Amino acid sequence: MKEKKIYLAVDLGGGSGRVLAGEFDGQNIELHELNRFENTPLELPDGRHWNVTGIYLSILEGLRLAAKKYGSRPISVGIDTWGVDYGLLDADGHLLGLPFQYRDHRTGGMMEQAFSMLPERDLYQATGIQMMFFNTVFQLLSEIKRGSPVLDVAQDLLFTPDLLGYWLTGRKTQERSIASTSQLYNPQTRDWDNSLIEQLGLPRHLFKQISDPGTTLGELRTQLQEDTGLANLKVITVGGHDTASAVAAVPSQKATPAYLSSGTWSLMGLELPEPIISDASFADAFTNEIGVQGTVRFLKNICGLWLIQESRRYWLDHGQDYSYADMAGLAAQASPFRSLIDPDDPRFADAGQMPEKIQDYCRETEQPIPQTPGEIIRCIYESLALRYAEIWAKLPKYTDETPDCLHVVGGGCQDKLLNQFTANALGIRVLAGPVEATGLGNIMAQMMADGTIKTLAEGRSIVANSFPIETYQPTDTELWNSEKERFAGL
Repeated sequence: MKEKKIYLAVDLGGGSGRVLAGEFDGQNIELHELNRFENTPLELPDGRHWNVTGIYLSILEGLRLAAKKYGSRPISVGIDTWGVDYGLLDADGHLLGLPFQYRDHRTGGMMEQAFSMLPERDLYQATGIQMMFFNTVFQLLSEIKRGSPVLDVAQDLLFTPDLLGYWLTGRKTQERSIASTSQLYNPQTRDWDNSLIEQLGLPRHLFKQISDPGTTLGELRTQLQEDTGLANLKVITVGGHDTASAVAAVPSQKATPAYLSSGTWSLMGLELPEPIISDASFADAFTNEIGVQGTVRFLKNICGLWLIQESRRYWLDHGQDYSYADMAGLAAQASPFRSLIDPDDPRFADAGQMPEKIQDYCRETEQPIPQTPGEIIRCIYESLALRYAEIWAKLPKYTDETPDCLHVVGGGCQDKLLNQFTANALGIRVLAGPVEATGLGNIMAQMMADGTIKTLAEGRSIVANSFPIETYQPTDTELWNSEKERFAGL
């Protein structure tokens, strides 16, 4: 029997991270979780930061466990993370402070600051990126605004997966998919937008040559080879933005697959060969991010299961410990369409007091105020599904191939009630799975790097054969359609 190929994937999300092992037997992939760890932001006197050194140590522990399980067989490892955040390094490679977390408040007012130097429409024309307060461009402008000396001494800007890759190998890069989330990258020229960077007064030297997913960054540093027991392990740049990796593993052979990457954020859109930057896409606030093998993720950012995660944290702090399955069960028992919210209302972007914020919203919009956890969760689920339907209705004008189904991937695809609500609201089939799309897309890029597969289509076929996909057919569509007008009125 042919020996399986072993690939390792570091998959980091806003709340947790893990190191996965992918075993490929020539036809199918099996995933095994080697370790999982919390990723809790640090509240320090100067703001909200990521504990990147803690993350790094947890990654090393995952690599040690890989060596214990597989010996020296793992071929390579790739790292994917959330977007936009970065670390700054001096000329000697020293990290200039812990990276800020994207929800840190220092970006307040920075969008307006940018628009005073460059009209909003021009910023979108250059980058094709949806205006979000936490985009890298606004984080960097905040450093200038507060007179931080860090930009005066910084020689390198490394996005989170690139920073961790540097610590593993000693080699620096800026990977394309994560760079494209910055709102400083031009998806039409496929490079940094130097004119934009200069207009905004940002240090040009921080933006270096960009690498593509599937590029070999290097082997582990000698000390780490000895520490982990993985002497031959290569570090590969994958779709460094976790959504890029997740979309790479969407199990579709369509030329223009429609997807919903469901997690802390919900990202709904189409995979396209080229960006769409137009008056319509600007008005609809669609974003153009780069995917694996040069594809474009034309999508909309929606506040997703963050609402559920923060509600659960609130109740846990108040002595009520609900599992996610418990929460879905409570929602299923609650009365339908009692109250609705706009999931993208700015008040919901900040951490803390989520059930109270939802109640305040319903009070202000003169709706029944949800009181029980079941009523609050049902409100979130129905509102998310109706928001998905709003975005879904806009997608056909951007493609000649009208999508007939939606692929839901990521952790959120395990939520059966939300999947059914999504099918009902959109009026189309929802295909849920795989849960581990991000890790699989990460591994696919590594398989391309070593020549095991050549194309996305080939990798997607392997994913489809390896993992079950659950189908949800729409029901109660008339009832859901009748609620769309009320939701739009919010």
